[in-house]
Amino acid sequence: MRPSESFKTFIKDQLAAFGPVGIRNMFGGAGVYADDVMFALIADDTLFLKADGTTARAFEAEGMRPFTYTAKGGKPIAMSYWEVPPRLLEEPEELAGWALEAHRIACAGKAKSAKLRAKARRKPKPPTV
Repeated sequence: MRPSESFKTFIKDQLAAFGPVGIRNMFGGAGVYADDVMFALIADDTLFLKADGTTARAFEAEGMRPFTYTAKGGKPIAMSYWEVPPRLLEEPEELAGWALEAHRIACAGKAKSAKLRAKARRKPKPPTV
């Protein structure tokens, strides 16, 4: 499942029009980051981009599926990362547009999570008895 070094280099090259990215190994795959935000992942030398309810339709229209893994107990879990259509790997300018949208979605999710964590910290704790 760990991506090959050559594929990671290829993805960095193909995303050059998007901007600089970092790739960090994690959980047998790798996360693709820009501005400290993970917006894509690589598993089995396959690139997946972060999607939301709206952008997932574009992936579906191209016959792509979300990234899934098998949880304990054998239950498959689908994540909000979708396989990049193979044609985009040969179209760096168009791939950059899809990556930009994935990055926007990831940033929005990170901001929402931070806001929820801050709100939880501000909540007064009930008195202990």
